[in-house]
Amino acid sequence: MDNPARRQLLKFLAASPLLYCTAAGRLLAEESLDALELPDHLIKSPADALDVFDFHAVAKHNLPPAHYGYLATGTDGNETLTANRRAFEQVYLRPMRMVDTSRVSLETMLLGESLSSPIVLAPVGSQGAFHPDAELATARAARAQGHLQLLSNVATTPIEDVIAARGEPVWFQLYPTNQWSTAQMMLERAERAGARVVVLTIDLHSGSNRVLLGQHERIDDRDCSTCHGTYSVEDFLRLNPMYQGSQVTYADFGTADMTWDYLERIRRASSMKIVVKGIVTREDAAGAVEAGADAVYVSNHGGRAEASGWGALESLPEVVEAVNGRVPVMIDSGFRRGTDIFKALALGADAVCIGRPYIWGLAAFGQAGVEKVLEMLRAELAMVMGQVGAASIADISGRHVGMR
Repeated sequence: MDNPARRQLLKFLAASPLLYCTAAGRLLAEESLDALELPDHLIKSPADALDVFDFHAVAKHNLPPAHYGYLATGTDGNETLTANRRAFEQVYLRPMRMVDTSRVSLETMLLGESLSSPIVLAPVGSQGAFHPDAELATARAARAQGHLQLLSNVATTPIEDVIAARGEPVWFQLYPTNQWSTAQMMLERAERAGARVVVLTIDLHSGSNRVLLGQHERIDDRDCSTCHGTYSVEDFLRLNPMYQGSQVTYADFGTADMTWDYLERIRRASSMKIVVKGIVTREDAAGAVEAGADAVYVSNHGGRAEASGWGALESLPEVVEAVNGRVPVMIDSGFRRGTDIFKALALGADAVCIGRPYIWGLAAFGQAGVEKVLEMLRAELAMVMGQVGAASIADISGRHVGMR
């Protein structure tokens, strides 16, 4: 039966910026008109989840508007956010039959570290906004499931406590500032805590226009000054545990003058290996390797860095070609399923980092949610490997995928 009210709702949603919140697949109502036909269901426990989007639904239900907006936002009209998901539709699988996949192994190596899986936890800041246990819950889940964890420079938990919870070192993400003394302090602290790798993030040097976040913030009527102060840089540094106890009182996170020489400054200040995060072009991939990077990390910050409208998976082939096997290639931005992870590995990635999915799990059920997300993605990847005829990570290659 035709329903004028429903037609009006569909027209409104089609024009709404909330339509473009995140991914394709089985999405929430603000992300796809098709989702209006899905039953409204919130899982009661991690065991009930069918895919990571079940955790997304619970996370959105649990979180205050501003916190959810921080997690969901892209930049401008979310062009890059949606491009990250759309890119996976352009790659299809080419299953190889009659291959013995009775024993599928996900084990791999990355910068000299033996990993049980190429699925890595990407650095996500301010995890205290999603669950009281914050990065500690994530670290315990990473430990329980055997995954490498990258810790954000703007974590709500000190690196020393996170490493203790994980039981082994994390990789430390560094946001550069215009104050080298600030970076040097962070590097020294991370290395002293036990970190062996620093992940230099270079894609936010000029800021980003996070409109969707602002839309969520203005419908949040809570008093957030207790946690955020006046939203000044001074308050940020005062309240962020990674800066507490230092002499840093001001730092500008705009680093428009940064060049490849910055890697040499890091190398002189620290013995940690250097990963450069935020690479999306062959030119920058080559520049990073020539500047001495130990790995390059393809990322558009989950669609939060720039409005290029270019998916991370679309960037991957030219980066892999430019690197030409000289250093490992990592990638994040838009990964939601085992098939997504497999496609990136087939296109030349050595490791795939996930962000929002494990934070959905954290916001939904704490440590148990993160564990289940990791378990599901690992199981999905193993299943896909069995389907296409790849018994190990080393077996995965470009012959297993095609481009539309």
